[in-house]
Amino acid sequence: MISWKSPDVAGGEPLERLFVSSKAALDGSKPVRGGIPIVFPIFGPPELPQFPNLKQHGYARSSTWNFTSVLADDDSSVSAKFCECIRLLVSAFTGLLICPPALDPTPEVKAAFDFPVFLEYVVTVAERQLGTDIHVTNHSGTDVLQFQALFHNYIRAPANDVMISPLTGKTYFDKTEATPEARLTPKVEQRKYVDVKKFTDSVYEDGGQAYEVSWPQGGIQIETDGLKDVVIWNPQKTAGEAIGDMEGGGWYV
Repeated sequence: MISWKSPDVAGGEPLERLFVSSKAALDGSKPVRGGIPIVFPIFGPPELPQFPNLKQHGYARSSTWNFTSVLADDDSSVSAKFCECIRLLVSAFTGLLICPPALDPTPEVKAAFDFPVFLEYVVTVAERQLGTDIHVTNHSGTDVLQFQALFHNYIRAPANDVMISPLTGKTYFDKTEATPEARLTPKVEQRKYVDVKKFTDSVYEDGGQAYEVSWPQGGIQIETDGLKDVVIWNPQKTAGEAIGDMEGGGWYV
């Protein structure tokens, strides 16, 4: 997903809520720098021993997701389902793609797992609300499926003014620290409002699953279910200039 527009509570014209770099590749040649990439089955570099050959953040964010069905469509919202699998059958009656559960996984899935794994992605859009769900199914019957998954939300907000709460008292790991030992040393958040005025890459364990992202002219609320950890990231100029597909000053938006 690379765009979501929604009006403020007070009304007015819908505003873009997601950031996408003007230098982002939108042709599928590489993951999109912005929007809401899906991170699976690893977060960050391939440090999990069972995935030594995967790229940063896994394969799902650069996969081609196939539309399967509309789950709901009424005056208040619309919900659609997508699958990450090879298209096996086209219905002669509806023309819709039918993706049987992992009967023929994509090459990316085969490279990561020795058994069939099936991903479904559900997007629900309402006037002032966006819902994204990922469903992971292990069809091996016996093998244990270990993975990491998250939505890498690029929120459009003035980075020098934005504040995130409530995270006071939460344990986190600061991935901007200079040494591996420091990056693995847990810290406890003391701030009432967390900002990103400097290069920030913090992983909060058991963050609370409800967050307020606010700035003087607006804000959004984020709620999660089943995703207990939360990452706050902004490269600022320190790291942003080293990102090839990040537009100049994109870290301030």
